[in-house]
Amino acid sequence: MKGFMKGLVGAATMAAVGFSGTASADDNAIKFGLLQDFTAVYTFVTDEYNQGQRDYLRLINEEGGIHDHTFEAIVRDTGNEPQRGIEAYNRARREGAVLVDFLSTPVSRAAVNRVLEDEVVMITVLHGRGDASEGQTFPFVFPMMATYWSQAAVLLDYIDRERGGLEGKRIAHVYIDSPFGREPVPVMREIAERNNFEVRTFAYPSPGNEQSATWSDVRRFRPDFVVLWGAGGGQAVSVREAIRNGIPQENILSVVWMAETDARTIGTEMATGIKRFEAVATGTDYPVMQRLMEKVIEPGHGAGSSDNVGTTYYNIGVASMAVAVEGARIALEEFGPPLTGDKLRQGMEMIEGFDLDGMMPPITLTPEDHQGGGYGRVSTWNGETWEPVTDWFTAYQDVVWEEIEKDAAGFREGR
Repeated sequence: MKGFMKGLVGAATMAAVGFSGTASADDNAIKFGLLQDFTAVYTFVTDEYNQGQRDYLRLINEEGGIHDHTFEAIVRDTGNEPQRGIEAYNRARREGAVLVDFLSTPVSRAAVNRVLEDEVVMITVLHGRGDASEGQTFPFVFPMMATYWSQAAVLLDYIDRERGGLEGKRIAHVYIDSPFGREPVPVMREIAERNNFEVRTFAYPSPGNEQSATWSDVRRFRPDFVVLWGAGGGQAVSVREAIRNGIPQENILSVVWMAETDARTIGTEMATGIKRFEAVATGTDYPVMQRLMEKVIEPGHGAGSSDNVGTTYYNIGVASMAVAVEGARIALEEFGPPLTGDKLRQGMEMIEGFDLDGMMPPITLTPEDHQGGGYGRVSTWNGETWEPVTDWFTAYQDVVWEEIEKDAAGFREGR
């Protein structure tokens, strides 16, 4: 973390050169504002995620850019504070940013009205408002990957199809006591009603370091499966408590926020068998990752430690920028330069079946659907790495879209 924060000093200078190695800014550069939390709440993910983003943009520049345009990353710390985030956003916008990514639910929610009014694209990968999937209400906000509602649906469908069915089962939803932790509950309850199983919720206080009382209640419920809905250090605590209270590892499933670091914290052997929702594949055995290794990492141009390359959060960062760059490519081809926020929005809404050569599920964005279909897969920790146990699939999107449309309608009424 300290090394990364040193890199943030002079981030504006880094942004000006656009990773191109030149002494001055490229007049044709497309500017993306990566205005994220490096010092407060999201530190468990931001370093690797941001590194993947910057390395991918560097790769595109090393390969000549797109249609005579390179990319510049404006990287600043928001500390997960909405006011600092808005200040960073205003500054990046003045500098010409056409896209921003806060990787912070509090900051991105605070910025929604601003980006809608300013016509700046905001990506909210695996965070932010799930109802922003509804593109007619949120034309400049792009979740791009499965919402938490879609993740819950995929995990439950996996149990139904691969683990003996849902009917008659007891599912414990164990979550950090926050809006994030509570978000999937309505979808889980609707699916439970449809499939005749019981879902019961068990909250633990933030930040999740102490959960013993919660797990005593879970043990009395005697669940067949537990679905963990936390992030950061609390996830390892949840897994250890689940095992201590008699839950087999293979019956423990997690939201997307379960990574290699968590498995090591739990203990690589102890963690063997736990499952998680996976939005993007891990590892380097994909064409884009091989290009990154050859043109960015091996020459020493990476934005951080090479040990992070191929990890869960690094690869999600790569995928987030790959989708954004694809939207920019389409926009330049369809509408020509200069690239504006509105042109970028339209370009992203023309992305169809984009899967980054198999590293992510096929993403199709439309003016109506900014989620991209709600796809994901289930993977398991095999003692060394995350191994997929399903193909990419989507589930219960009718239930998911009921929640999306209900919340989007509430947003419209409150504006």
